[in-house]
Amino acid sequence: MAPYGSDDTTTADENDDLRSGRRKAARYVVPVAVVGVAAATIGLVPALASSGDPDLPEISAEQLIEKIAESDVEQLSGTVKISTDLGLPDLGGLESALTSGALGSGEGGSSADPSTKLTELVSGSHTLRVAADGPDRQKISLLGKASEYSLIHNGKDVWGYDSETNEVFHGTAEESGKHEEEVPATPKDFAEEALKAVDDTTSVTVDGTAHVAGRDAYRLLIKPKQSGTTVGAITVAVDARTGMPLKFTLTPSSGGAAVIDAGFTQVSFAKPDDSTFDFTPPKGAKITEEDEAVEEGRAGRAPGEKPGHDTPEGDLPEGEPRVIGEGWNAVAVLETGGEGIPSGDELEGDLGPFGDFIDSFGDKAKGKFGEGRIFTTRLVNALVTDDGKVYVGAVTKDALVKAANAG
Repeated sequence: MAPYGSDDTTTADENDDLRSGRRKAARYVVPVAVVGVAAATIGLVPALASSGDPDLPEISAEQLIEKIAESDVEQLSGTVKISTDLGLPDLGGLESALTSGALGSGEGGSSADPSTKLTELVSGSHTLRVAADGPDRQKISLLGKASEYSLIHNGKDVWGYDSETNEVFHGTAEESGKHEEEVPATPKDFAEEALKAVDDTTSVTVDGTAHVAGRDAYRLLIKPKQSGTTVGAITVAVDARTGMPLKFTLTPSSGGAAVIDAGFTQVSFAKPDDSTFDFTPPKGAKITEEDEAVEEGRAGRAPGEKPGHDTPEGDLPEGEPRVIGEGWNAVAVLETGGEGIPSGDELEGDLGPFGDFIDSFGDKAKGKFGEGRIFTTRLVNALVTDDGKVYVGAVTKDALVKAANAG
């Protein structure tokens, strides 16, 4: 979890960064373990909050966005409920194995490694306990039915602990900084992704007020103006006093339950006890050091070869994805250098009935781009062509094919 500073530490450079961010036309959110990029561009439509419960002073959408940007809460503790419904099929636990393999954990890896453990947040409902005390001390605990997983950053040390397996993962803050950014866990994390860019493709208004976790909050409503996107609306409940997002909800254009709903059920901005961030490996725990895990991942691979690829590192495609379209209809195009997704018939000789399993995913598609297969979720769709191109975005299947034909 990213640290939050005090309300009084906003600098001129931060304001410049905010203005600079608004000039960017398209940015992307990559849901963990989902092949996809969702365009998140936001424009301002002035509106005032003057109704609803509680009764709060009027504020414009622009002022509320600035209040979020200027919020810098350093100390907090609380409980977060997060529910994610991307519409992925129930694979009976197979998705966990596929995710672990894709991330290179495999045999010999640690169940306490945050790069794999926190991917559980991409589906289902979860309860988190969170705490922060400045930039050097944070803790996130993922609560299970009879177990708990904790990720603790205390000074130079980063600890992951899985109580179910009694395994410990240890790294340093410099080595493990990437783990903090892999999985959004709090409403602020999600809101920051949604507010990275601002343009005129979106309507942003203040939609009244609300009570969240016992706090008075404004409701910021973000709605795409464009058709063809899978995003229906985003609502962010913003704490009226501190400006910190307390709840984030993303509903799809197709209707139904929220794709992402993350919010505090209890929150305090008092300084957490110092003992909150203390950790000593339990007796008998298996401890994996981060550098050991990296070496295990390299075992059996040729120099320069990356996990999951037969191609040397120097031959892999480089650079940023090419972008087709703009705003919420932006589609990223990735050149994988591969040969697309093989059909079940092609795999049957080697994988038997697993070939039919492959064919059960995605719809076959044809167009000016050639042929390929479309993989869908309730938020992100991806077209993988037979010549190895990947078109991906938070757009409908029809919009995705249209973009591929144009591209």
